[in-house]
Amino acid sequence: MEIYALYGKSGTGKSTSALSFAYSHGITTIIDDGLLIHNGRKAAGTSAKYEKTYITAVKRAIFFYDDHAGEVQEALRSLAIDKLLLIGTSKKMVNRIADQLELGTIDHYFAVEDVRSSKEIKMALYTRQMQEKHVIPLPYKEVEQNIFKRIMQKGKKIFFQQKKLIGETTIIQPNFQDGMIHIDDQVFKQIISKSCESLEVVKKCSQVDIHIEHLPCIKVHLILHYSAVKPLRGTIAAIQQAIFNDFLFHFQIEPATIDVHIKQLDVAGS
Repeated sequence: MEIYALYGKSGTGKSTSALSFAYSHGITTIIDDGLLIHNGRKAAGTSAKYEKTYITAVKRAIFFYDDHAGEVQEALRSLAIDKLLLIGTSKKMVNRIADQLELGTIDHYFAVEDVRSSKEIKMALYTRQMQEKHVIPLPYKEVEQNIFKRIMQKGKKIFFQQKKLIGETTIIQPNFQDGMIHIDDQVFKQIISKSCESLEVVKKCSQVDIHIEHLPCIKVHLILHYSAVKPLRGTIAAIQQAIFNDFLFHFQIEPATIDVHIKQLDVAGS
């Protein structure tokens, strides 16, 4: 059996990327947070996200409990598996999982930075830190829905090239997390508006549209002071950079797109 490992800090989007990563490498089986997932279905194990404390969640994820490890080992022996993907927060953790399950040496290591962009990682960290949302790479119907008291909802369908559906995720908030912080859309809009109007060339920011579900997409509608001296393209680039810098500073996430719509150009003195 060929063993792959995908590792990275908590909240960087490993579980979100697991299905597409596995599909691209011809991997049918995933071990993630205490679960053995085979062909998109739970085959054995118990999710660490079901635990009531962070310490027991970590123990569950590394198969510290003999009965848990034994159940997954038995399932692995019964399944015809050519390739297996282990997911953990570090090389040390995935090696510990391999040892606990007596899998042998890991053949291939991948850091989350190898499979996700900086923007995607920052957005995933924001979602984890602010909203305490975790992802299980299983369909909603495969998750024990009475386990979670706070939040559980359908995640998203994962597609590969040519819109091929390869799986679904479920979003949950485990019991060992404290709660959620909600930032109103108006906060995002006010910061973006002030960022634009801090530039002399911007007379008024008349409207801000923002979508932040997966990656932040921003569109601003501006009235500019007309200047024949400075090219318009350079002016727009300066506005985009100012928005990018302020958004990153305040929220620690990078906008995916920043579209600038010039609603009006006002000649100086008008």
